[in-house]
Amino acid sequence: MVTIYDVAKETGYSITTVSRALNNYPDVSDKTKKIILEAVDEMGYFPNSIARSLTMKKSFTLGVIFVEDLGVGMKHPFFSAVIEGFKQRAEKFGYDLVFINRFIGNEKKSYIDHAYYRGVDGIIVVCSNYSDPEVVKLIESPLPSVVLDVHSDKTNVIYSNNVYGCELVIDHLYSLGHKKIAHIAAAEDTFTGNERLKGYKLGMDKYGLPINEDYIVDGGYFSYEGGYHAMNNLLKLDDVPTAVFASGDTMAIGAIKAIKEAGLKVPDDISIVGFDDIDLAQHITPALTTIRQNTELMGKRAADLLIDQINDKDEDFSTVILSVDLIDRESTKSLTD
Repeated sequence: MVTIYDVAKETGYSITTVSRALNNYPDVSDKTKKIILEAVDEMGYFPNSIARSLTMKKSFTLGVIFVEDLGVGMKHPFFSAVIEGFKQRAEKFGYDLVFINRFIGNEKKSYIDHAYYRGVDGIIVVCSNYSDPEVVKLIESPLPSVVLDVHSDKTNVIYSNNVYGCELVIDHLYSLGHKKIAHIAAAEDTFTGNERLKGYKLGMDKYGLPINEDYIVDGGYFSYEGGYHAMNNLLKLDDVPTAVFASGDTMAIGAIKAIKEAGLKVPDDISIVGFDDIDLAQHITPALTTIRQNTELMGKRAADLLIDQINDKDEDFSTVILSVDLIDRESTKSLTD
C-alpha cells in the first residue's frame, strides 16, 4: 500500500509539504501542488481518512446545499456541471461531498444547523434567491462557505460575468441588423436574473435602441415552461420582435418550441439567443446561439476558494468573476439574408 512517505520520496518533497499540498494549504505553490497531485494519481495513494481526521481535526467532508425556487436541484444541467467540477477538484484533496437538506430525521432544521450536525468542514451553496433568509444565515455563519451566483462581501462568491455576456448578445444581434430585441428575463428575486436584465439594458443603450417594456417578459426561474409561456406572450404583441434573448438556455429552448407551434421558424422569422451553453444547446434544431459559462472551471475554483478558507480561517473572502464567450450557432440570422 502506497503511503505518504512513498509520495514524499518520489517527489523529493518533505512529508510536511506533501501533507500541506494534499490539504490545499495556501503556503504551498501551485507548481508544487501540481507535482504532488500528479504523483498521488500515478502512485494510487489514498490517505487513511480516520487517522487524518484525528490528526487534522477535520471531517474531510464538504456540504452541498441547493437553495432555489424552481425545485430542480441537480437536474438542472448548469448546476450539475458545476457540482461535477467542484467534486473532481475536492476529491483531489481527499474531500467527500455530503448533500445537506432541511431535515434531521423527521425534524425540520435550518441548513446551517444540519451542516453542523453532519460535521462538515465547509459548504458550497448553489443559490438562485439572494434574499432567502436561509442563505443569509449560511453566509453570516462562521462555517467556511462559497456561494455560487450571489454577490456578497461576507463570504467567498463565484459567478460568471453576466452583464458582459448580455452585452455580447446585443452586440451580436445588432451586428445582424436586429433592433427589435426582446428579453425573456428570469425572476426578479434572483441575482443572476437581475444581472442579465441589467446587461440587456446596457447593451440596448449602447446602440441607442429603445427599451420597449412590452419586450421584457418574465420567464420565471430559468425553466423550459417559463421560456415557452413568455415567448407565447411576445408572439401576441402587435409588433413581434425579430430577435429574443432568453436569460437561460432552457428558457430559450422553450421559446423555440413556442415559435415553432405558432408556425414560425427559427432563425428565419425570429432569432433566439440563450445563456449558459448547456450540453443540449448544440444538439437541438436549430443549434442554439448562446453565452458559454465555464462550468467546470467554476466548480474547481469554488472548491479551491472553500478549501483555502478551511485551511486558513483568517484569509480574506474572495470574489471571483469568470469570463464568458458568445457561441455563434444556427439560431440567429442576419435580417438581410
